Amino acid sequence: MVRAMMDMEPVQEETGAGPDKSPLYLRIRDVMAEAISAGRLPRGALLLEGPVAALFASTRTPVRQAFALLEAAGAIRRFDGRGFLVGQGRSGPKRVMLTSEMLGLDDEAPALRKAPAWEAIYESLEREMVHLSAFGRHRINEVELARARGVGRQVARDALTRLEALGVVEKDERMRWMLVPLDEARMRHLHDIRVALEPVALVQAAPFIPPAARRAMTERLEEALALYPDLSVAAMDALETDLHVTCLGYCPNRELLIALRRARFMLNVSKHVIGVSHRLPSDEPFIAEHLAVFRALDVDDSGRAAETLRHHILVSLPKIIGRVGEIRQAHRPETPAYAVPVAH
Repeated sequence: MVRAMMDMEPVQEETGAGPDKSPLYLRIRDVMAEAISAGRLPRGALLLEGPVAALFASTRTPVRQAFALLEAAGAIRRFDGRGFLVGQGRSGPKRVMLTSEMLGLDDEAPALRKAPAWEAIYESLEREMVHLSAFGRHRINEVELARARGVGRQVARDALTRLEALGVVEKDERMRWMLVPLDEARMRHLHDIRVALEPVALVQAAPFIPPAARRAMTERLEEALALYPDLSVAAMDALETDLHVTCLGYCPNRELLIALRRARFMLNVSKHVIGVSHRLPSDEPFIAEHLAVFRALDVDDSGRAAETLRHHILVSLPKIIGRVGEIRQAHRPETPAYAVPVAH
């Protein structure tokens, strides 16, 4: 049922180790779909990202992606509460303790991968780095970072390598880690990439976005608009991911998506600023604009959707520049021991 639901899967980056090189979220989806079909996951069972991620030794992101595909296939459904329910119908949630045996993840079929050690420190480190980058270039001492986070040097290096892929840090000519400054010029350069390429990627992705998945994303936006500002930072980030990552991930031009990868850093800036250094703005920052993009996709007008997306990105830049400027004025963090400011 699940395997036949779409002609093309969205392009994502996270893969697991082992002989199966397919993206982790697809393998999570397949394991859960099989458990549902076999009846090991009972109808009405409540599924939450955190407990499922723990069973798979995964982060929440691939679980969230797997849930979206299972929902699109009709294997799980949303309800008037947090999470998803197995199967269709109107019954309320059945709270059952999920086990590895239910998913077929017993000793003979262990979790799909062992979670990399760097994941334990990554999210907080990324947030710390993004805030610090607003205050100029810093040299990052790998040994001191490992000591500060209570991990081995290889774990610290792996986390920094992940940040390098996003353009948060880079290596200088002496192969030392450097925090890339988040100044206005850099924000404008990354923004230019998004303005030029995201609309093109959306036009190419539009024919391959499953209608059910698109409807689910639209419904999430409508619910969020009604609830705003009573939304978590995680919920806001998930809405951004729906449009700018998941939808664009269906674009068949992988080179285009690779070119967009570093520019996606601008989304991370908003994630780590709104709701952390700043309260959620009184006027919702993007939900209605996202809805306008999906309304155009609903009527197969990819040209209008692309132009609406382009406008949405254009108007976002002054907001981000303003928020980063406010960080410099009122939210200067203490410089961690592993970071040394570098004079211009």
